[in-house]
Amino acid sequence: MNHKKKIKLLKKISRSFLTYGLLAMILSVIALYFITKYIIKDETEESLNSQAFRIEKLIEKEGVPINVHPIINTQEVKYIGTQRIKDTILYDPAEEELEPYMELITYKKINERAYKISVRTKVVELYDILQAIILSYIVILLTVFLAQYYLSRKNTALVWKPFFNNLKKIKTFSIQSNKAINLEETDIEEFSELNTEIKTLTNKVISDYQNLKQFTEDVSHEIQTPLANIQAKIGNLFDENQINEKQYNLLIEISNNARRLATLNKKLILLAKIENQQFKTSNQINFTNILKKSIESFEGLNKVPILTREMEPLEINGDPYLAGIIADNLLSNAIKYTSSEGEIIIKTTTNEFIVSNSGEAAIKNPEKLYDRFYKENTTKKSLGLGLAIVKKICDNYGYTISYTFSNNMHVFKLTFN
Repeated sequence: MNHKKKIKLLKKISRSFLTYGLLAMILSVIALYFITKYIIKDETEESLNSQAFRIEKLIEKEGVPINVHPIINTQEVKYIGTQRIKDTILYDPAEEELEPYMELITYKKINERAYKISVRTKVVELYDILQAIILSYIVILLTVFLAQYYLSRKNTALVWKPFFNNLKKIKTFSIQSNKAINLEETDIEEFSELNTEIKTLTNKVISDYQNLKQFTEDVSHEIQTPLANIQAKIGNLFDENQINEKQYNLLIEISNNARRLATLNKKLILLAKIENQQFKTSNQINFTNILKKSIESFEGLNKVPILTREMEPLEINGDPYLAGIIADNLLSNAIKYTSSEGEIIIKTTTNEFIVSNSGEAAIKNPEKLYDRFYKENTTKKSLGLGLAIVKKICDNYGYTISYTFSNNMHVFKLTFN
């Protein structure tokens, strides 16, 4: 699955404003350039035609050609030509250099004589005017744009402030506190509706959590009590001398099943408590010492040797009780699935706990290892909850658990970040 890169809300709004604002400004500058250029050119042509008309009237009155170099040039010609406008370059005595001009050439018949009238105006002056207009527009537009961007950003931050404050409160909200979430009020209708829905939802979650917690505790108590009574009654029957061998075997089977049911109940209750985040303790603990006590508790109860190698001091953040559960469950799992001819190797580093046990082949479905009630070998007397509990504890505290098979050894490695 592709995950899009996350971006802050205000930054996204500001980026969109900048992008579209700059694009609009650039387009408006381009449009202004061409419109202004067209208007200036049109006005210039109109001005040249007006000058040509006045010169025509002046020649008609005076009866002689008029020349003012390089602006006006008139001369008699034999034929009437076509009027045209063109750009040209002429020497300007005042500037003592060549200058670009726009030239209107027209032909008029005055007093029965044909005249060619050329009227010119400097192009540089036109472009100077155009440049001044464009630059002034850019400066004004940029100033307005930056001012609007600043005010818009400030206003947006102010509008969204209640939302971000409430978001912080939602992040720190805990159902274990049994307190309703207190959100900041706002006059924005959509935010107010969101607050109402969040309050309703969190109140429902708190209520459901408390009911589930109470139910879990009640079920645990109600199941454990009759199981304890069953075990006690079975013990009393064992003390009787009147039972035969068949009855004895049945009582043994009943006792084992009752003990198995009691263990199942305890583990399911533990899973529920972990999932409901009822274990919130996170202290600095010495996991190596907890592991050593766990190893000692298994010695003498199994025929598989437990070898400890490179037992470096391992300090972790977590709950001491749950740390003991991790050690017990992984050791118990290794013992159950290791033959009497095999071995179990324990190793700790400054941030890792590794359990290796002998095996003939890799697990067929390693992706199901941490599923509840999953058992790779159905002949083993296991509830299939040990690794599921370990995985839940790891998820709760940010630990990482992995499985590999190498050199005929099943290897479970816990990394404590």
